[in-house]
Amino acid sequence: MPLATGPVDKQEKVAPGAIDADANQEFLVTDSGLKYRILRKTDGKKPTAISRVTVHYKGWLDNETIFDSSYRRNETISFGLNQVIKGWTEGMQLVGEGGMIELDIPYQLGYGERGSPGAIPPKASLHFIVELFDVK
Repeated sequence: MPLATGPVDKQEKVAPGAIDADANQEFLVTDSGLKYRILRKTDGKKPTAISRVTVHYKGWLDNETIFDSSYRRNETISFGLNQVIKGWTEGMQLVGEGGMIELDIPYQLGYGERGSPGAIPPKASLHFIVELFDVK
């Protein structure tokens, strides 16, 4: 059974890169409830909770609605891991430069009970495919 890479976005100008042939089919779960699976392994540098990272990503809801995608914009994005939702801060520390991870983030580690009006409903689980290009 092939790995899913999330819902297809016909507006994406660039698609996620290659997934390892032996990538996990099953999600692992951290103590916080974050589910993840490494889609592309690497020995590259792993970020810390205060690192600045450069990534390509797409995020979708349970109903497969894509709410954000750097692939769609055809440009990577850089930010501090201390400036994003808890699920990203925790999850991105599990993958190294050059790697790819899929995150399944429970609402408590995302936008919480309120959501983010206009894009993320209340108590929404969030799903991401993230390629990590650079760690500073």
